[in-house]
Amino acid sequence: MRNDVERELIGQSEKFRTVLEQVSLVAQADCSVLIQGETGTGKELIARALHNRSRRSSGPFVTLNCAAIPSGLLESELFGHERGAFTGAFSQTMGRLQQAHQGTLFLDEIGDLPLELQPKLLRALQEQEFERLGSSRTIHVDVRIVAATNQDLAEMVDGRLFRADLYYRLNVFPIQLPPLRERIEDIPALVHHFVREFARRMNKTIDEVPEHVMQMVCNQDWPGNIRELQNFVERAVVMTEGRRLQPTFPDFAPVTSRTTLQSRRTLAEAERFHITETLESTNWVVGGRGGAAAKLGLPRTTLIARMRKLGISREPSETVSGLPHEDCRAAFAHAAAV
Repeated sequence: MRNDVERELIGQSEKFRTVLEQVSLVAQADCSVLIQGETGTGKELIARALHNRSRRSSGPFVTLNCAAIPSGLLESELFGHERGAFTGAFSQTMGRLQQAHQGTLFLDEIGDLPLELQPKLLRALQEQEFERLGSSRTIHVDVRIVAATNQDLAEMVDGRLFRADLYYRLNVFPIQLPPLRERIEDIPALVHHFVREFARRMNKTIDEVPEHVMQMVCNQDWPGNIRELQNFVERAVVMTEGRRLQPTFPDFAPVTSRTTLQSRRTLAEAERFHITETLESTNWVVGGRGGAAAKLGLPRTTLIARMRKLGISREPSETVSGLPHEDCRAAFAHAAAV
């Protein structure tokens, strides 16, 4: 698992190198760490890297997603419970805090921890001790806490939605993960990594990512960050037949307002190139099972409309989709009208 985590720490951008330097610096310190960043930026991966590089690496790494468990059950999940502590408690259960003894407890989405549980967690962090639900016996533990959130905890403290004393206890060493749009130079390496991984799992051989595809990928905003990019690559690998990655254009979101005029021009040129290349590979057959529309994952009329918009056409003496050139022009006009 340790080697797997290290292999997934991919990136050479300045901001990502700064994160890795912070991880190496604080790993041995054994203090609480608060990882902040947008959803999909890899907060759990960084938490695992902290654990693996620490003196606790031989101990357990236990996770608890505070947003994934109903608030009524969260106290039991965190601290455990005794038999009969509540309806349905048929046996004594060890909580995540005790499971992480001599290791690391990763509290994901800590901003969703209910206010009524925060004092008990604060005491457990300060004293390294707690009581199970339904018990008065104190349990002592030796646990390092790493927390993560995509929320602004400082703002939540100001709004009295999060306790200030717990925030300061967690925020001993903050690490801010940059979104993918701020580390664009890392995207090609991430794409190649995901292509290799998914191709291996699907028993495929894909050894080329076309330049225009990579250019389009780098021009996207990726609001879901690395997780969204990973899902996109997985879909592209599923769709690919052959050794060249073949994503479908519906996978690409419209370019947002932050994109410059030049990048818009580049995106249009890349789309024109990809459509033309696909048409040439099908001898300019648009429709049918083996046509360009099927290869691009588009309805035939949508592809014709895009060809018209991008000024893609063949010589008048030649045909598209088995139709005379005059019929193609009529098809373009019909698609545009639709």
